[in-house]
Amino acid sequence: MRKYRVEITRTAELDIVEIFNYIATDSDSAAKKWVIEIERQIDTLERLPLRCPVIPESRELGKEYRHIIHGNYRTVFRIDRAKIVIMRVVHTARLLSLHLFEK
Repeated sequence: MRKYRVEITRTAELDIVEIFNYIATDSDSAAKKWVIEIERQIDTLERLPLRCPVIPESRELGKEYRHIIHGNYRTVFRIDRAKIVIMRVVHTARLLSLHLFEK
């Protein structure tokens, strides 16, 4: 089975911190659990990224992006040969546009 290298953009890291802080305003333990689950999901992408669906916005963005969902949040990534690039972690209600991604 092929193994991919996973990279997380600075923007996605900041998304995770922002969401953690938001959840922690209600429950510090829930925020910690959320981060643990997001990290676990990201780790699974090393082996099985193609199991994740292409996001609906891919056509408008002009590039194939996929996502993995946990609760109300989705981790959006792209596959670049042997590398997975985590682009954003956003609320599922949020529609993505090109300006939300790092260049």
